[in-house]
Amino acid sequence: MAVQKLDGIVFSQMVLTGAHHLTNNAKRIDALNVFPVPDGDTGTNMNLSMTSGANEVKKSKSDNISEVAQAFSKGLLMGARGNSGVILSQIFRGFAKGMESKATVTTKDLAIAFETGVQTAYKAVMKPVEGTILTVAKDAAKKAVEVANTEDDVIVMLEKVLQEAKASLK
Repeated sequence: MAVQKLDGIVFSQMVLTGAHHLTNNAKRIDALNVFPVPDGDTGTNMNLSMTSGANEVKKSKSDNISEVAQAFSKGLLMGARGNSGVILSQIFRGFAKGMESKATVTTKDLAIAFETGVQTAYKAVMKPVEGTILTVAKDAAKKAVEVANTEDDVIVMLEKVLQEAKASLK
């Protein structure tokens, strides 16, 4: 069954599932961290930040995606830890801004939100460096725009965006 629009309830589930996966993989992400120094805390910091965002989502009872995205963004920002947590919070601050005033979103809306998230994060970093979370986010957003031009199914779009993000990470 094709999913044409994404609402706040499904987005909430996605956030909570993502937070759960991040918790389970924080140590693996810690091991990936080599830039700018191999301090080994990127996964831990992202997990703490994401958990804060997910806790705000849990408190939200809205089915409006804009309201849920705002709650998530606020929680991420308030709980941001380390550079990776701050960058993650900025990505989702822009993402939430891209969803402003929308109860549900289409693939095109999501693509705009992804792009806005990337732009916000790049602006927030004094000296953005490629090969970081910024690059993965940028490549994923670019793929979202490409796919949204021809695809109306949100699930199909997100699967292709995830594939691109994984390729970028490698």
